[in-house]
Amino acid sequence: MDKLLVIDDETDVRYAFRRLFDSPDIELRLASSGEEGLRVLKEFHPNLIVMDIRMEGMSGLQTLQAIRQFDTKTPVILMTAYGATQTAIEAMKLGAYDYVLKPFDVPKLQKLIYEALKASRDMSKPVSFETKAETLDDELGMIGRSEPMQQVFKLIGQLANSDATVLVTGESGTGKELVARAIYQNSVRAQRSYLAINCAAIPENLLESELFGHEKGSFTGANQTRIGKFEQCHQGTLFLDEIGDMSLPTQTKMLRVLQSGTFERLGSNKPVEVDVRVIAATNQPLEEAVADKKFREDLFYRLNVVRVQLPPLRERTEDIPLLVQYFLSKFSKLFGQSGKSINENALEALKQYQWPGNVRELENVIQRAFVVTKGETILLSDLPKEIIGGNEVSASSHPSANLSKDQGTPAPASVTPSTPQESSDIDHLAGAMFQWARSNPDQPLIPTVERELVKQALKETRGNQVKASTLLGITRATLRKRIEKFNIRQEINVD
Repeated sequence: MDKLLVIDDETDVRYAFRRLFDSPDIELRLASSGEEGLRVLKEFHPNLIVMDIRMEGMSGLQTLQAIRQFDTKTPVILMTAYGATQTAIEAMKLGAYDYVLKPFDVPKLQKLIYEALKASRDMSKPVSFETKAETLDDELGMIGRSEPMQQVFKLIGQLANSDATVLVTGESGTGKELVARAIYQNSVRAQRSYLAINCAAIPENLLESELFGHEKGSFTGANQTRIGKFEQCHQGTLFLDEIGDMSLPTQTKMLRVLQSGTFERLGSNKPVEVDVRVIAATNQPLEEAVADKKFREDLFYRLNVVRVQLPPLRERTEDIPLLVQYFLSKFSKLFGQSGKSINENALEALKQYQWPGNVRELENVIQRAFVVTKGETILLSDLPKEIIGGNEVSASSHPSANLSKDQGTPAPASVTPSTPQESSDIDHLAGAMFQWARSNPDQPLIPTVERELVKQALKETRGNQVKASTLLGITRATLRKRIEKFNIRQEINVD
């Protein structure tokens, strides 16, 4: 029989797990704190631990650190409602099997738990762990709750205790350099040097000298011996951006240093030994470059030990509201101005745009809008024309035409007449509500219906407040007030 330990300080979550895993094949124990969980762990010896990150007393990460001091094999799944970049990385660095975001997708959660239980049974060798000081998400600048970005965060954490060469791929503007920094900052080499070099920005005849250095007199203008980036980065990390633009002769020398850890400066026959972790990045399809004989196949395989593939922004549009909020906060601090918000119609236009320049383009758009908007709210009209595109419609046909110019909120306006069928449906719905009210005179109709509508909207959108507010036809700020007013908890759906 498998043993499952759940550690969470929320009574509702523990109750939900009791219902979800009421099975003769699983023995379940529950703990309401990290401290209690550690006591239960020592006598229960579970096959799997599922634990919340934010708890009173010991946090989930602190509890995981304590667990790993005497148990390096038991898989641990961490739960969080926040999904912060650093939390994801730190969790994987500490050896978490996985982590999941609240509110849960119950079938996915159950599948993950059963997979982890199987992994626990199959595990045959211990894993070593090392902890490091936490770095703020703002410093990394990586935002995302979408599944593709969560996978990126997990992989960064898994790479922390490895010196494996990493190849970061993705379109221009997706944040490849940020990923390289995150890998470095969470690695065992974090206290050593980190240097970045853009292979496309340096002329071909100078790139080799920039990387490997040169001896005095090795070429015209070489007036003194120069140390290259590899020597500067000894025992550290070197990030090579746009490596697909490197010339074939330089690729040959790069291959040697990756294979043997040695190279010669230009104009010298004396080998130099270095210990450098290389992270490379490109927006080019290197497989095609290899096929076209523009990139060495052996170097490609040396670089492609672990690949981190960054998704384009158009494939993770659910992250756009988070990114927008992040950039608005960033520019508020940068320009010393009060915080600004964005109108729902403008936000929807951003989500519909294809973003060929990805996150970098979004940042530039938000900065422009932040500067040109006349009020405290960014409106559709504040966005560039290429983004507004098909969202520009006549004032008589689009709801955004009735927005207050200063506030970006719906202003009193005429309502489009309902069709006969719509009117009939609404009449029927209203009649049913009044019939319910007569049967339940002790419960006020409007607050009760309003609370249920908010709950159902959150359920329909899996807790996405932006989508839920759109569905309800209210602003996100209003939705948050209703959630607080009615004390609505977004928790595991066990129905």
